[in-house]
Amino acid sequence: MKKVLFVLFLATYSLSSFSQREFSHTEGDTTYTMKRYVFMLLESGETKSKDSTEAAQFQELHLSHLNNLAESGKLIVAGPFEGGGEHRGLLIFDVDTVDEALKLEGEDPMVKSDRLRMNAFYWWGAKGTVIK
Repeated sequence: MKKVLFVLFLATYSLSSFSQREFSHTEGDTTYTMKRYVFMLLESGETKSKDSTEAAQFQELHLSHLNNLAESGKLIVAGPFEGGGEHRGLLIFDVDTVDEALKLEGEDPMVKSDRLRMNAFYWWGAKGTVIK
């Protein structure tokens, strides 16, 4: 009976810790803090620009949109994939929900015009990780 109660306690603790955006784990003298972010893949949409001037204009609007999100602190990583295939780029948002990230990126002119499509999900990363 004690084992059953202990397992129920662990299950409840595990579920409650993942319902939050952060949790810490101590191993020896090191504490690791994990944080939940929203990882978004930007994929090629149905609309393609045949005119290079139009494509450049949309790219400028896209980059402006991403810069605004970064300045607000909600977008912490952004970048394109090499090769220009179906998967166009990735974004990592520091927001509470996938829906919030979808709403923010849904305002991107490239998304609005169906040049890019979004695929977002939760991702756990070490809090404070810096990519250099």
